[in-house]
Amino acid sequence: MSESLRAAVIGTGHLGTLHAEKYAAMDGVRLTAVYDVDPSRARAVAQACGCRAAASLDEALAEADIASVAVPTAAHHAAAMAVLAAGVHLLIEKPLASCAREGEEICDSAEKAGLLVAVGHLERFNPAFEDLRRMLGHPRFIECHRLSPFAGRGGDTDVVLDVMIHDLDLIAFLVGKPLVSVEAVGVPVLSDHADIANARLRFEGGCIANVTASRVSLKRERRMRIFQEDAYVAVDFDARSVRVLRRKDGSGRIDPASPMDSISIEDRTFDAADPLRDEIEAFVAAVRGQRGVAVSGREALTALTIADRVCRVMREEAARA
Repeated sequence: MSESLRAAVIGTGHLGTLHAEKYAAMDGVRLTAVYDVDPSRARAVAQACGCRAAASLDEALAEADIASVAVPTAAHHAAAMAVLAAGVHLLIEKPLASCAREGEEICDSAEKAGLLVAVGHLERFNPAFEDLRRMLGHPRFIECHRLSPFAGRGGDTDVVLDVMIHDLDLIAFLVGKPLVSVEAVGVPVLSDHADIANARLRFEGGCIANVTASRVSLKRERRMRIFQEDAYVAVDFDARSVRVLRRKDGSGRIDPASPMDSISIEDRTFDAADPLRDEIEAFVAAVRGQRGVAVSGREALTALTIADRVCRVMREEAARA
């Protein structure tokens, strides 16, 4: 497939606008149309990106080979199914869908049609995570904090699908084992849905993950700490930094008076990147058959299934309160 791929963007809010800008600037891709339920917003993005503002979803997909879906989570399933029914390869923003059942339907439809589904779990393209995944063996304990001030976006769903889903995807990828049990609590603070949540996840093999997500915090934080038998690894996704603590080889018995003398500390920081551009380029390369899908629909479904279970436990705990 050497000719330019024709791209459409469905949804021209904050993320959809960014998708349109990336496609418009990309070699080997021609942004043909954008569509939004708000025609004035679609027209503004179309004018800025040099494409057409489609009057309907079907019109946007009629001349597309690939499409990005960046609509509110509740509309993911309907938009994704329309894209696949039109025979168009799909890149959909996280989460894959509102629930695992809808996510399963999207994956099944894509596989039957022979179409690709890639999901926008952006942290997979963070250079700090790329570094982390190369050094990990068998994590035993993972702790995550993903905190943000209230931004007004994502209020159509709870903080698990809006924010925690990032870390659930990373954890499922790193652990690679089935989930065994969940403890969770969520609290609505500024919206009708849980705005802060904590989950304790136990996986086969014994790994435990403690995950906190908030969209009502006073500061922004994106951190993950991983403990395994030979190392402690701390990742700051915002700063794109990784700190690794290991016991020095041949250090013998650790002296309680100066324990740090027996520990090596390595700090690595990575240059600023453009994860969204990298994500879209990876999707385009997968459609061209140049690589596999970076985050497939089935992988995203694993994270969504965990999120479903966390939300169910949160509801059960709220009912008992």
